[in-house]
Amino acid sequence: MRSSSIGASAKPVERLFHQFVVTPQVFYETALSFAFVNIKPLLPGHVLVSPHRVVPRLSDLTPTETADLFITVQRVGRLLERVYSASALNIPLQDGFDAGQSVPHVHVHILPRKPSDLDHEGGPDAIYDRLERADGDLEQQFQRLRPKQPKVDEDSMEPRSDEVMKQEAEMLRLEMAKDLGPNHGSPRD
Repeated sequence: MRSSSIGASAKPVERLFHQFVVTPQVFYETALSFAFVNIKPLLPGHVLVSPHRVVPRLSDLTPTETADLFITVQRVGRLLERVYSASALNIPLQDGFDAGQSVPHVHVHILPRKPSDLDHEGGPDAIYDRLERADGDLEQQFQRLRPKQPKVDEDSMEPRSDEVMKQEAEMLRLEMAKDLGPNHGSPRD
């Protein structure tokens, strides 16, 4: 399995998250999966991992795609714990609309957690309330980026700009390169 952080000099292949171009937010990819920063992170370091192939349900993936997706989740999770000094991770996957999936493209959330990070909202399980509210609705957040269909977000959290997400992706790309070492794959084009 070939994997890489995305090199700054390599011209990346356009990456779609459902219908949304997320190429500038991608900081790591394998032959079958990619990781990208979140437009509206619920906690610092909240990222997503998705398969390249756009399918709505986990059961739509091949066994090889499923294995690659979760190996990528493990690798990115280790990176996030190190970079964000986290002691734990939440790794939710909402599999289908009725489970709260807001974008019909399989995706796994990875949220770095720290002791007492959500005590002010009732404790560690408050993350699930955040995922269920509009700030966890990725479809709504990505629609806001579309100039033809602006929507007003009534939540107090504002989506991040493309530039801010690109900067975080570059930082994570460089950190992932440290983890992978000099002989671990080459940047994908």
